[in-house]
Amino acid sequence: MSRLIAGARGLFRRHPFVTNSAIYGSLYVGAEFTQQYVSKRWLARPEEREDIDYATVGRYAVMGTAIYAPSLYAWYKWLDGTFPGTMKTTILKKLLLDQFILTPYCLTLFYTGMALMEGSEDTFEELRAKFLPTFIRSCAFWLPAQALNFMFIAPRFRIIYMGVCGMIWVNILCWIKRQSLSTETATTTVGECNVKA
Repeated sequence: MSRLIAGARGLFRRHPFVTNSAIYGSLYVGAEFTQQYVSKRWLARPEEREDIDYATVGRYAVMGTAIYAPSLYAWYKWLDGTFPGTMKTTILKKLLLDQFILTPYCLTLFYTGMALMEGSEDTFEELRAKFLPTFIRSCAFWLPAQALNFMFIAPRFRIIYMGVCGMIWVNILCWIKRQSLSTETATTTVGECNVKA
């Protein structure tokens, strides 16, 4: 067991970008696969069960490994270099930058990137309809998760931590993505009422 841990540490030291990308991408794909399995096999009635959509799983593999992981790696390297330490003001700056700069960027990448890979006629339709409710949900999920990240996780393990949290978050994103655009309007209204209350 100690050799396995030492080997993992060696990989992180020698190849941090590749190691983080591979792990983050695997967790991202795992989230989509899990979400499909639960919705199409586990919760569905026997006569309504469907096969796993591996083309969609592949799109999530591209998004998680080739797009998100490199973006997150560069972002957190810059963020930790610019704002080192765990003082309250430093953590607050990181949280605000992360939520209000990185999150809109990632949501835009997600909805437009998936639309492009799906061959959608209107690349920005889902982004327009789902950006605000997704961003509101992301605030509720990521602000506490990132507070813990910035307070307790060593910088070299940030992407792994993000991958674990991301597995939960991607399940939420997958669920939101599967909502039809007509029902999303009603969901947006309800979500905004709850936030204002």
